This record gives sequence, C-alpha cells and structure tokens, in this order.
Amino acid sequence: MTMAYDKQKRLHFDLTNVGLRAQATAVGLVQLCQELRRANVLDDPAMARIKDAIADELSVTAPRSLSAKGYRGEVRARLDRIFEGEQQVGPAEALSFGAEPE
Repeated sequence: MTMAYDKQKRLHFDLTNVGLRAQATAVGLVQLCQELRRANVLDDPAMARIKDAIADELSVTAPRSLSAKGYRGEVRARLDRIFEGEQQVGPAEALSFGAEPE
C-alpha cells in the first residue's frame, strides 16, 4: 500500500461523505489528478473542470427538499479539499444540507 493506512481510511470516509460511490475508482481518480497536477500535466482550470463535472453529476441527486445550487456548492467545496489531499473534510452530517435550520 503506497498510502498510509490512516490516510487511506480517512480518504475512503471523505469520499463516502461527499456522496461518491465506487470508492476504489474515486480514489484512483483523485490520485491520478494529484499526480498529473504535480507533473504540470493538468493546470488549475483543468482541475476545476474535473471537479465541476463531478459536482454537477452529484447535484443531480440532491434531495428535492434542498436547493440543488446550494447542495452543489457544498459538494464542490468538499471536492476541493479532497483533491488537495491535506484537509480533513469531516462527516456529511456537518454539512448545512444535512441538518434542518433552526
């Protein structure tokens, strides 16, 4: 295993919390994008388009009771943190779309 177990496990849970399925494929995509970015094959606009495509697809599944735009924005922000590979994303329950306003 090339990634430390704890880091791998955190990434698995982060991907689950964002709503991505097929975690093995998603982890591979994240790693590939990170490697291509480090090698200067992908620039920032390309990375943004990749994350936007994922966020757009996930926003299609937004619960009807939520604003698809707000849901997409939060998913996109969480994707930014996952693709950075350093910041902990946290559980889905902490998202504003996971809790009813008081």
